[in-house]
Amino acid sequence: MTGFSKKMSDLYYGSTDSIAQYLPYFYDIAVECPYGLPQTAVYRQQQFVSLPDELFGRFLQAGFRRNGNTIYTMVCPRCRKCIPIRLDAAAFMLNRNQKRVLRRNGDLSVAMGPLKITEEKLQLCGRFLEQRYPLKGNSAEGYYGSFFANSVTNTVEVEYRLGEKLIGAAVVDIGCSWLNAVYFYFDPDESARSPGTFNILHLLGLGRSNNINHIYLGYLIREVRAMRYKENFKPHFLLINGEWVSSSR
Repeated sequence: MTGFSKKMSDLYYGSTDSIAQYLPYFYDIAVECPYGLPQTAVYRQQQFVSLPDELFGRFLQAGFRRNGNTIYTMVCPRCRKCIPIRLDAAAFMLNRNQKRVLRRNGDLSVAMGPLKITEEKLQLCGRFLEQRYPLKGNSAEGYYGSFFANSVTNTVEVEYRLGEKLIGAAVVDIGCSWLNAVYFYFDPDESARSPGTFNILHLLGLGRSNNINHIYLGYLIREVRAMRYKENFKPHFLLINGEWVSSSR
């Protein structure tokens, strides 16, 4: 359990539904940093067929993420810049800019349902990846086939449309007490709408309407511009040394 704090260990062993029994089966993989940082990234991961709602929630609480059917956490030896971040839907307060984002996107329709692979979504996701993450091997077909559609929990898709036109789509895991923002892509030509912010505001509203407080947003990486906007939601909570710490800065 190298790299895990005592507080995190207490979380693992604090319930009969703890994740401790699974940790010996996790293994490490070293790769080039997917966020473009100069350090080697190390994923501690394991594959699952499915996970019960409460158990998946405990993985999220412990800072783990999901990529397809793989549950992982980052244990990079010389870097701790990937900080898990979550919001409390009940405590969240809109700021002036977020109010403007809501007004700016008031002409959009929002629909949520089972994840479906369509040519329209593949084309939009492909344009997004090409402009935002033009890495070798990145493709919409790969993201949908091995990442989005290959889930171990209850996963839905949220569509944002301007009339008939698809503006963006979010892949979201939903449990009884948590929401997990898996991925969001959007039309790069609509970036002035701040679609990433609008998506999170919608997820916060979805959480509130379903009495779900914990909204997991993945990682806050201050060194990566595209990841910094998450800390504009106040208050937010960061997983620091195994403990969720409130931050309203």
